[in-house]
Amino acid sequence: MSKDKKTDTAKEPSSRRKFVKGTAAAATVGAVGFPSVTFGQENNKKLKIGVVGLGGRGGGAMMNALDADDNVEIWSVGDLYLENAQKKLQSLTKTQKYGGRFSDGMDDRTFGGIDAFEKVMDSGIDIVFCTTPPGFRPQHFQAAVDRGLHSFVEKPCATDVAGVMAFTETAKEAAAKDLSVLCGFCYRYSDNGRALFKRIHDGMIGDILSIHSQYYAGPVKAMPDPSRRPDGMSDTEWQLQNWYNFTWLGGDGLVEQGCHNVDRIAWAMQDADPVAAFGSGGRQRPNNEGNIYDHFSVTYQYENDVNAHIEWRQFLDSYNFTGDTIVGTKGIAKFGTASSEITGENSWRYRAPRTPKSMYVIEHEEFMKAIRTGERKDDAAWIAHSTTMAIQGRNACYTGKRLTWQDVMDSGEKLVPDVIDINGKLPIRPERIPGVPETQV
Repeated sequence: MSKDKKTDTAKEPSSRRKFVKGTAAAATVGAVGFPSVTFGQENNKKLKIGVVGLGGRGGGAMMNALDADDNVEIWSVGDLYLENAQKKLQSLTKTQKYGGRFSDGMDDRTFGGIDAFEKVMDSGIDIVFCTTPPGFRPQHFQAAVDRGLHSFVEKPCATDVAGVMAFTETAKEAAAKDLSVLCGFCYRYSDNGRALFKRIHDGMIGDILSIHSQYYAGPVKAMPDPSRRPDGMSDTEWQLQNWYNFTWLGGDGLVEQGCHNVDRIAWAMQDADPVAAFGSGGRQRPNNEGNIYDHFSVTYQYENDVNAHIEWRQFLDSYNFTGDTIVGTKGIAKFGTASSEITGENSWRYRAPRTPKSMYVIEHEEFMKAIRTGERKDDAAWIAHSTTMAIQGRNACYTGKRLTWQDVMDSGEKLVPDVIDINGKLPIRPERIPGVPETQV
């Protein structure tokens, strides 16, 4: 194993600014010199996948892709910590189902460190999965497009407005290079969701009057007590280890998790921009050094007095539920994670097939097909729009203000540091309290 891969974290800082500044120049750079797949490639080409970020979604996405296409292989993986990547590989390569789907020589293409994404992307892959904490998403997407790689971009695409704008500019480069982009908003790939929302768009419930969406769940990745921080660990590394608890890295719960509900509202409204958003939120359970909320309640206002309401929270030992109720002039549509129905003038209920297919597999099937056939897949505008909506709702709760769509776009909000130094100091922003100016930083 090479010397650089024995180190858990890289010594060099990672800069988002250098990728954003490189946008104009990158637009003129083609995929020459990089092992990308051109459109029209016949199905006899074995596609090589690289995965950046080996947490729950990174590992899950690997299995989803292997289930979706029998002619792909995992070629390279990378994580902040080398041992995390190695453990994930070991657990999968020992299974009967996936063990033979990893390429030979993986030990030499398993990387650790803050710069592991670059090593994975330079290893000879065709497709990259961007599944690190969302704060890195714009930077990693830019790096992938610079190298002419097709990208699976997990939701959300950013944690701040500056990140969304950078992502959107990179998406233009991806389009110019005919690169496919798959979005991690998985519910739009679900069979029950597609069946229901098509009927909504076809007018089966009439004009939409209101939407009520709920995501009640338990806590995710609770912030440990400061006493558990290892001696000598930097501020940055401590926050990276506990990324879910810091808005710059995870986006807070509405943006990282409740964004699925935001996306389904956007889906129902055919991706129209909401006029404004307002709401409230906060923390009921202390979270040590973290600065995120554990509950949000947001109202999105649309034209014609249509209001969409989201309730999101993460409480211990409480009632859990995920679903939407969409009220129309002719009926009511209800969406659940595995069910859909309409009541009213045009009653209908989703009937699952005998062998249902996972939405996570469906999305990768369509992604691989697009790469192979030349029917370019481009989910970039969609993921950027739903991410912006989630940020709009979050910031409305953070500030206590009614924020218009234009307010959000003009805010210039920037949470992610230009340079992320794994060994550096990084003060924690205060938890936002509406009406308290010193917390609004």
